[in-house]
Amino acid sequence: MPPITELVYFALAIAAAGVVAGFLAGVFGIGGGAILVPVFYQVFGLLAVPDEVRMQLSLGTSLAIIVPTSIRSFLAHRKRGAVDIDLLKGWIVAVPLGSLMAAGIAGYVSGETLMGVFAVIAILMAVRMFFNRENWRIADDLPGNPVRWIAGVVIGVLSGLMGVGGGVINNIFMTTHGRTIHQAVATSSGLGVLISIPGLIGYIWAGWGAAGLPAFSTGFINWIAVILVIPLTLLVAPLGVRTAHALDRRKLEIGFGIFLTVTALRFFYAMIN
Repeated sequence: MPPITELVYFALAIAAAGVVAGFLAGVFGIGGGAILVPVFYQVFGLLAVPDEVRMQLSLGTSLAIIVPTSIRSFLAHRKRGAVDIDLLKGWIVAVPLGSLMAAGIAGYVSGETLMGVFAVIAILMAVRMFFNRENWRIADDLPGNPVRWIAGVVIGVLSGLMGVGGGVINNIFMTTHGRTIHQAVATSSGLGVLISIPGLIGYIWAGWGAAGLPAFSTGFINWIAVILVIPLTLLVAPLGVRTAHALDRRKLEIGFGIFLTVTALRFFYAMIN
């Protein structure tokens, strides 16, 4: 058991990360993962978590935090009838399989590789934010199987490797295939459930017995962070939402694009130094 002063310092640092992540999630309207992972990565670095496990711990802990928030969001959206239940049923195996595959990959590759994956996807998402057009279309409707099933696996893998609930990735997939942004956002809440629960299990398994993990960690999940950050993000997010309402949608898209770009550049810099 580490000294009590070390635990207090760790808890305070994680709490500060939760406040920052909750506020930014409220500002940008994103379910937290794309924000939590880079924030956790910085905080775990300040707390001297070894580089060999720091990125994996950030990803796994982020997915664990997404579990209750995605369930709550999904139930709310389903009550409004906005969720594409048929799409989720078709992905009930594909997406969790992808998420579990991501956890397995994370357990074997280096932290630098994971940072590279996060950075590349973040750049692609940023480009989408900078040059977003509502009329962008690949097709007028979602593809049939097996293409749709494969897309679910890919979304699960990419989301698991980024520690996110799949919202941004699925929103792009659905809106470029003729679905409204409102239906895409609602359906993404259910996708978060299919990604985060298997991801939680997978990251525990992948990190079981790993050296250098901080106190109260099970595999690549740190429970101090989970317990502290969930209520803090829920508490602080409304402040970010109020800030967001003072800005127009285009400014929010540009703001989130800048955030993703800065995060990607930070990870690229860490990889070469």
